[in-house]
Amino acid sequence: MLYKVDDCLMIEKFLAYLEAERRYSPLTVRNYRRDVKGFVAWFESSGRSFEPKAVTADDVREWIVHRVEEDHISPASMNREISSLRAWFRYLRRQGLVENDIFSRIRNLKTSKRLPSFVPETRMPRLLDEMREEASGGDFRKVRDALIVTMFYMCGLRLAELVGIDTDDFSSDRMTLKVHGKGDKERLVPLNATVRRMLDEYSSVLEGQNICRSGEKALFLTEKGERISRMTAYRTVKAALAGAGVQGKKSPHVLRHTFATHLMDRGADLREIQELLGHSSLQTTQVYTHNSIAKLKEVYLRAHPRGHGGE
Repeated sequence: MLYKVDDCLMIEKFLAYLEAERRYSPLTVRNYRRDVKGFVAWFESSGRSFEPKAVTADDVREWIVHRVEEDHISPASMNREISSLRAWFRYLRRQGLVENDIFSRIRNLKTSKRLPSFVPETRMPRLLDEMREEASGGDFRKVRDALIVTMFYMCGLRLAELVGIDTDDFSSDRMTLKVHGKGDKERLVPLNATVRRMLDEYSSVLEGQNICRSGEKALFLTEKGERISRMTAYRTVKAALAGAGVQGKKSPHVLRHTFATHLMDRGADLREIQELLGHSSLQTTQVYTHNSIAKLKEVYLRAHPRGHGGE
């Protein structure tokens, strides 16, 4: 389906607003572009010319039914698309291109609450120890990958945050790391002795093998001295978790969840975890209390003499 020039301009101006004023990441902007263009394409597939003022709440509901029943997307994915479209129409209203708030009558789909996946605390030390042992020979990639996995777990970083780390984001004594989070927000994350030691070893390998290019600020580099991609960091974590026999999802976000869950299990305050993770809302952080409750139930059922229903 071809878009009219006016359609493209409306969409591109909205995306430029998200990038310049809302400071959304390129990946987030790309998702908005896909969602909005997908709706316009669906609208015009019936032979109608897209006009924002002509869109009704019933049109949106019909689109939701189409996406769920014919395209078979999950409620969670559908809610993300609804959110994208709601933001676009809010923007169009501010620009005077839409009069009514049709999304005031649109509700998100109900989703099942899934607890974040995480690696049990008993397994993480062995996983990290094995990676550090393999890196002890000085192989650049093994040293780098061990540091990547360690920092995801010990700092609770998002994928984009880790890839975006520059060498000048560390304090002079390397006790803290300045993390550039979502919405251009910054936070400080403490670094323990293990991370500091691994950073020193990584720096020595970079210098010894002449990998770091002059002027390159990125911490994590390829063999050619360029900043690594998100896919490289993602694959590094996936391979490490798979090699350790971790079941289920294997991604950097699993290590971020593991970081938060282990802190919660050891009695860390929820507000402190919120600050370390860079969550804007405490409600987002509260999901980790459910993990802790689930663990308590498991311990109770396994250890209590009446845990299995005996009297």
